[in-house]
Formats: sequence, C-alpha cells, structure tokens
Amino acid sequence: MADPVIIACPSCASLNRVPRERLTGGGKCGRCGAALFAGHPVTLTSANFDAHAAKSGIPLLVDFWASWCGPCCQMAPQFEAAAADLEPLVRLGKLDTEAEQAIAGRFGIRSIPTMILIAGGREIARQSGAMPKSAITGWVRQTLG
Repeated sequence: MADPVIIACPSCASLNRVPRERLTGGGKCGRCGAALFAGHPVTLTSANFDAHAAKSGIPLLVDFWASWCGPCCQMAPQFEAAAADLEPLVRLGKLDTEAEQAIAGRFGIRSIPTMILIAGGREIARQSGAMPKSAITGWVRQTLG
C-alpha cells in the first residue's frame, strides 16, 4: 500500500490501514465489516476515545455536549450534517460530558457545547458555543489549512 493512513473503525475502534488515495472511496473495517466513513459522528467513550484521538491518522473533531444543554441540542443536527461534509478529511465524534467526566476533565471542559480539534492525540484548536454547519466546516477547514 502506498502511503497508508490508519483509520479507527467507528463501530469497533479497530485500526485499519487504508491507502490515502482510497480514503474518499470509504472502505470497510477489516475486523467487523462496518463502513469506515458513514457521514455520521462517532459516539465517543473511554473505550474508543484514544483509538480515534491518538491512534488514527486523521484529525478528530470532538463535540463535548450534555443532553440537558439547550445549545448542545440545537447544534446536534448541525454537527451531524457537518460530518457528511468533512469526512474523510476529519472524523467527527460526540462525547457526553456527563457520561465521560474523566475525558471532559482531561480537556478542561468548562462550558458546553465545546468543540476541540485533535490531531495525533494533541489539541490543535478549540471553539465554544453552538455553531451552524457552515461555521463548523469553515472553522475546521481554516484551522487545518
């Protein structure tokens, strides 16, 4: 494979090698057979977070949210729609701050919704507050250059 990229499966978090030129074609997980890119955010948990944030070869955009948060609920469909536009350039994931308090604490989440763009396990950008789809995609593309 020429220039492979490691992609974490959105279903089982297994790591898959995919040739960079074939990312736009999707592909399936070698372990569970699920599509590697479905155009939907991944539900992030302590079990799969590091596979997507630190081990995957593409950046991860995390929406830190909670079910009781009005602005989070307003932004949810916008974030969902952004996934279809940004994959396979970026993996989008949603992390429930109530269920995953340790990860939220690790990133110092003080207000929600907060989006953090992570590459190679490191935070590269942060944005707080609800945003429409166009602002989400624009912010990510501008940040990544």
